[in-house]
Amino acid sequence: MDGSTVNSARGVAAGLKAVKLLGADGVELPVFWSVAQPESPDRFCWDGYKAVADMARAEGLSLRVTLHFHGSPGGNVPLLPVWVTTAAADDPDILFTDRSGGRHEDCLSFAVDELPVLHGKSPLQCYEAFFRSFADAFQDFFDSTITDVTVGLGPNGELRYPSYPPGSDARGFTGVGEFQCYDKYMLAQLRKHAEESGNALWGLSGPHDTPRYHESPDSGNFFKDNGGSWQSPYGDFFQSWYAGQLVGHGDRVLVVANGVFGDKPAELSAKVPFMHWWHGARSRPAEAAAGFYKSNQKNGYSPVAKMFARHGCTMIVPGMDVCMNKQHRITGSSPDQLLVQIKNACRRHGARIAGENASLVLTHTSSFSRIRSNLLTAERTRPSHFTYQRMGADFFSPEHWPPFMEFVRSVVCGEWDEDELADEEHDMASTSANANAREAQAV
Repeated sequence: MDGSTVNSARGVAAGLKAVKLLGADGVELPVFWSVAQPESPDRFCWDGYKAVADMARAEGLSLRVTLHFHGSPGGNVPLLPVWVTTAAADDPDILFTDRSGGRHEDCLSFAVDELPVLHGKSPLQCYEAFFRSFADAFQDFFDSTITDVTVGLGPNGELRYPSYPPGSDARGFTGVGEFQCYDKYMLAQLRKHAEESGNALWGLSGPHDTPRYHESPDSGNFFKDNGGSWQSPYGDFFQSWYAGQLVGHGDRVLVVANGVFGDKPAELSAKVPFMHWWHGARSRPAEAAAGFYKSNQKNGYSPVAKMFARHGCTMIVPGMDVCMNKQHRITGSSPDQLLVQIKNACRRHGARIAGENASLVLTHTSSFSRIRSNLLTAERTRPSHFTYQRMGADFFSPEHWPPFMEFVRSVVCGEWDEDELADEEHDMASTSANANAREAQAV
């Protein structure tokens, strides 16, 4: 799709019909900034997206529309609109920057949200204009077709820092990652915060003893479990500030989104990352680099859940299919414990939760089983809805389609093999008990 036309329109229509016959309620329509507003801040291209919306409405399918303000490195979606990349060429510091000077060309630094860096306008002003143009163009679809508007809050549409290497695909990265606070605007805010805290020297730079992207937590002193500087007063100062900038960005964008979509008959939602690798380390390094700081008083997702609840925003968690494997054990992964902690944070603060799969499940029945167990869980932590991601042409093949049909029908009908249910409930109960014991003081 180029914003004006739909590629393979007949194939899209056939896919929508198949999904409807399967019994699904609706589909997701991803809308990218660089596709809908490619060349000018004053011109929008909605015709292609409206054509898909018409197809969905004709089949009686609802739409969850996702508004993305990021690009996909190495993918088939341009990184950012041309007029934004022009501004970035003039001032590269509007892009996230790592300590080696590497720039992330797929999203803008949170520090410039309110600065007139885009041809005299701030990113927040541009986001608001985008929201309003979309709301006006799709007004007729809000009666029954568009039931959910998901707002992109960062790379890959998630509320997170791009802690993966510049130019790489975040979805395939499972390293410790690096802090992204080295553009001049982030450093200026860090310096100001340090001065106000009475420790001006703490604002000169980010931590000097952190590992590189693909290294283990023990490769540098900062994230070491025992004696790491993440536990020091400076470590707490920096990580609290870094995480606070993330929550502040999400808060600002959701204020704007609520101002446009608040009176629409559609649910507002946004996505968080599912950073389960290195979750077994006390410092939670991958989560910390992405902006989720586990202090002694709270888990890293608690402030985000509180902010989402304040805006009436559903939290989308993209890891409902993740099962432990050999690679996960190598990286200290703990997807079950992380999911329990996210659900608990949402329950405490009254935030709704929804789910997605993190990878293409295809015929991996263990992943389908994991999704079912997370969807058919206790009512108080049950996701309000689930969106299956990454369905391509191959998905409709005789090899892949039948297992997916069985999965959907089992979820819709609430069917479950009794032995499988007992095993899943035992595993999840054990995980929940262990995680709750460790997080008893979290708020």
